[in-house]
Amino acid sequence: MTKTFSNDVKTRGLSRRAALFTAGAALAAPALVARPTPARAETMPAPAVAPYRRFGLGNFTVTTLLSGTRPMEGPQTIFGLNATPEEFGALAEANFIPTDKMMMSFAPALVDTGAEVILFDTGLSSDGIRAALAAAGRSPEEVTLVVLTHMHGDHIGGLMADGTPTFPNAVYVTGQQEYDHWAAAGNEGFDTKVRPLADKMRFIGDGDEVVGGIQGMLTAGHTPGHMTYALESEGQTLMLGADTTNHFVWSLQRPDWEVKFDMDKAMAAASRARFLDRLATDRIPFIGYHMPFPGLGYVERYADSYRFVPVSYQLDL
Repeated sequence: MTKTFSNDVKTRGLSRRAALFTAGAALAAPALVARPTPARAETMPAPAVAPYRRFGLGNFTVTTLLSGTRPMEGPQTIFGLNATPEEFGALAEANFIPTDKMMMSFAPALVDTGAEVILFDTGLSSDGIRAALAAAGRSPEEVTLVVLTHMHGDHIGGLMADGTPTFPNAVYVTGQQEYDHWAAAGNEGFDTKVRPLADKMRFIGDGDEVVGGIQGMLTAGHTPGHMTYALESEGQTLMLGADTTNHFVWSLQRPDWEVKFDMDKAMAAASRARFLDRLATDRIPFIGYHMPFPGLGYVERYADSYRFVPVSYQLDL
């Protein structure tokens, strides 16, 4: 008997969803940016693996979506700004990665609660998030709620396409502190992508609930109002880390190393340390927006720091 497998996994209380594959779908390859900027779509061939990973969390269905990837030169111009080249190189060598280049992934998360279809962040372009959704058998029209963790361009870029909302049936949630900062910043990306949606937007603060089972938490530093989200259903918990830690080695294993795009570097390092400590102590799985796709893993205490442990089948049982 021949068995076939896909990225769809049957889990507790959930029926199997049929995955729709779009052959040769091109993904937008966004650039990592320090502030929201107008999207500049670049096309890369479709990856060799499906650009989504679906699993169950209690009664929720969670799907990570690969909205784009980008190879980048000079990693130490972004990560480990306060590390010596020798320290940076030694850590790279210990983790079998090069010191002169890296690959960045951009992975929004889709959460189907049964009552709402919630997208956390949108990638850099409408084309990229549309392609990832299509590969996972979903459409922008199905999204009922878009949650923005913060306003950097690779998180808000998929909100609009030529001035038209990508998610026509959605309402929006974001942190009040984050919105207020960018609303006063005179930033083109925010003004063209986010501000036009303000009348459909609800604002939350630290500890507030998005919907039942999803709570926002302030993890400021990367941006003034950067937020992470805790998901809980049927006693199972998952954290959405956004950019609290945004490289699986150079910021996760060394939370005190400075990152170029952290707007308040000391505050970001403190938020990162608290976040990683909670994940490691409580053994909670998390999704990191820039972790190696599918962006899903655990944090393990290792030596005097931490290590990223990718999920295998734990959440499929």
